[in-house]
Amino acid sequence: MDPEAAHYERRRARAYRIALINRVLSSRLAHIEDFQSASYILSTATGKHEIVHDLGGVWHQVEVMTNSKFDPLDVGFLQSLTR
Repeated sequence: MDPEAAHYERRRARAYRIALINRVLSSRLAHIEDFQSASYILSTATGKHEIVHDLGGVWHQVEVMTNSKFDPLDVGFLQSLTR
């Protein structure tokens, strides 16, 4: 694969991951956006914004910003996504 095609493939994959995570975050009235293809901006419905450097940090920052525990791997939560 040539470098240009690889670049576009990485961007498509990143956009896909963001869409999936936003589906999960919608239950917390939060969402992420890409920030310079290097990190993410996490926003809540109350207008709070934070830069998060990796996807692993998203879950912790959601808890901090919403003042509530959030486990995206909780069985009950995962079942609610399929409804």
